[in-house]
Amino acid sequence: MSATVHNVEAQAAAGEQELTDGFHLVIDALKLNGIATIYGVPGIPITDLGRMAQEAGIRVISLRHEQNAGNAAAIAGFLTKKPGVCLTVSAPGFLNGLTALANATTNCFPMILISGSSEREVVDLQQGDYEEMDQLAIAKPLCKAAFRVLHAADIGIGVARAIRAAVSGRPGGVYLDLPAKLLSQVMTAEAGRKSLVSVIDPAPAQIPAPAAVRRALDVLKGAKRPLIILGKGAAYAQADEEIRALVERSGIPFLPMSMAKGLLPDTHPLCAGAARSTALKDSDVVMLIGARLNWLLSHGKGKTWGEPGSKRFIQIDIEPKEMDSNVEIAAPVVGDIGSCVSALIEGMGGNWPAPPADWTNAVKTKKDENIAKMAPRLMKNTAPMDFHGALGALRAVIKERPEAILVNEGANTLDLARGVIDMYRPRKRLDVGTWGVMGIGMGFAIAAAIETGKPVLAVAGDSAFGFSGMEVETICRYKLPVCVVVFNNNGIYRGTDVNPSGGTDPATTAFVKDARYDRMMEAFGGAGAHVTTPDELKRAVDAAMDSGRPTLVNAVIDPAAGSESGRIGNLNPQSVVKKKQGSMQ
Repeated sequence: MSATVHNVEAQAAAGEQELTDGFHLVIDALKLNGIATIYGVPGIPITDLGRMAQEAGIRVISLRHEQNAGNAAAIAGFLTKKPGVCLTVSAPGFLNGLTALANATTNCFPMILISGSSEREVVDLQQGDYEEMDQLAIAKPLCKAAFRVLHAADIGIGVARAIRAAVSGRPGGVYLDLPAKLLSQVMTAEAGRKSLVSVIDPAPAQIPAPAAVRRALDVLKGAKRPLIILGKGAAYAQADEEIRALVERSGIPFLPMSMAKGLLPDTHPLCAGAARSTALKDSDVVMLIGARLNWLLSHGKGKTWGEPGSKRFIQIDIEPKEMDSNVEIAAPVVGDIGSCVSALIEGMGGNWPAPPADWTNAVKTKKDENIAKMAPRLMKNTAPMDFHGALGALRAVIKERPEAILVNEGANTLDLARGVIDMYRPRKRLDVGTWGVMGIGMGFAIAAAIETGKPVLAVAGDSAFGFSGMEVETICRYKLPVCVVVFNNNGIYRGTDVNPSGGTDPATTAFVKDARYDRMMEAFGGAGAHVTTPDELKRAVDAAMDSGRPTLVNAVIDPAAGSESGRIGNLNPQSVVKKKQGSMQ
């Protein structure tokens, strides 16, 4: 559809010139820059923008809640290296999208949140407009950049700035504010076309300094027990062949963080995933590639890392401020990951010394021991299931379907799956990321299916599923090849807690006993399955993945099987005060 408004009176007033308006300029600007999909929730004042975008050939995916639409846009950005776009209404809809926007920024996912808004003159005077809110001011602290467009002639440059900000340097979330009055502004189509901007090279290569590369290689060459840690930044970079070449040329054991699993297969001889504790504690030089020394890596210090001062760190990151954020970085290498890794490989030459055999053998021995110790737990076929038996069944599903995408969230469901389910291809494991935000599951699953066309297995705890479970209707509406598995243990962490007061209310962590989540999917025309053993779970998921039909499998987990907060219960502060019943003495 051309960017034309068929408004007879307006055309007559303009001397029969072809006209366009803000609605069509937004659409044309997005299409010009390769944006093919928008995720959102329709409503005032952006309902017509969604309709027109769909008519113009953009795929518009309407979800049931803006936070889920934002999560979908964010993970679309991670998978494609183009900014995912989320479109929301003003005020409450905008606020619903902010969690996803902030989470995208924290996780370095390129995303643009576009929201309709109230007019400036009434917002600034606080005159009580419909959904009145100074959205730009609220968004700024939560994203990488924020822009407002007030004139139709500036839409092209506003969209261009948002795209460049989202993907350049360290990627992140961007907010673009479009007041309602902007969308109906009219200008000539010729002037509109000239105002559009095609963004050239929005994320240019950033070449590392030669001295930084030499320094890193010198540190690495002196290591007796080197380790490479791959983060989701390495997965985002799509420098898969370069990273594989670096690992295999160097012979250094590697540890993949959760969303970096599959850059090299978890079954690779150099993968130290099953020997994580040994690798972190006993290594002497650690090279971080697209990974940050945040809480997920104990900030690079403490018991996890052995004796203080026993490590030297090399860090590859596009953001200079990331260096020395927790510990001293002996060799910072600043640049995009593809360029940095390529420079390291070139500097290594053809004669790079292999790590000492006692180190690689120690890692392999510990890995083999842990795998052997875990194997019987993954083979259990009891009813009700425990987490390991259930995950063992899903482990086999992914092994047989390495191209499938695994979406994972929960407490025990997430923490245990990270170690149990092997991944074989890059960017096939999507999970909660840096903040551990629950509720990403259905949004991520929807976008993964839309953006890749691959089958999706979304595995969630019953608590995590509750944050976005209504999106099963969206999955059915768009007939997406998504199989959702809900690990149902009747509550948060466990389903066995009781009200400590003895009152009639259930415990704060308890859910309805023996709920049938599978019937939610059936209500919208999808398939449901209720399973109680790992064998039943495997058969049900195989059938769903083979059919491509939207499916929800309600997997009954022993209510007593979980532990509080999974493996991060230490982050939950404990009260040291014992109160007596009744009044204080």
